[in-house]
Amino acid sequence: MEFKDGKAIYLQIADYIAENIINNEWKEGDRIPSVREFAVDIEVNPNTVMRAYSWLQDEGIIFNKRGIGYFVGEESVEKVMKLKREDFIKKELPYFFRILEMLKIDFDSLKDMYDEYRNERSA
Repeated sequence: MEFKDGKAIYLQIADYIAENIINNEWKEGDRIPSVREFAVDIEVNPNTVMRAYSWLQDEGIIFNKRGIGYFVGEESVEKVMKLKREDFIKKELPYFFRILEMLKIDFDSLKDMYDEYRNERSA
C-alpha cells in the first residue's frame, strides 16, 4: 500500500478497507485481518491500523468480537457508500466544478464523455 501526502495514514487505511468492502472483497460477516497482521502487511505501526479500525467501528462498518477479531458489519456497503458520497460531495465536487468552469466544459459535453467512459468500461 502506498500512502499519499495530505491525508492521515489511518484514514487512507480506512479508505482501503472501505473500498475492499464496496468491491465485495470482504463481505458482511467476513473476518478482516487482525491489527498486527494488517500492520505487518502494509508496513505501518499497529497503532495506526488500530486507529483506522476504531474509526471504522465508530462508523458501524466493522465490529469487534472480543478475542476473535474484527468483522465486516451489517449493511456495511450501504454505510461506506453513504460516507464516500458525502465525502465526495463535500471535498471533491467543489474542486471538480471549479475545473469544469475554468476549462469551460459544459454539462452536455461532460455527460457525453461520461457515457463514453461507461460504454468503454462495460465492453
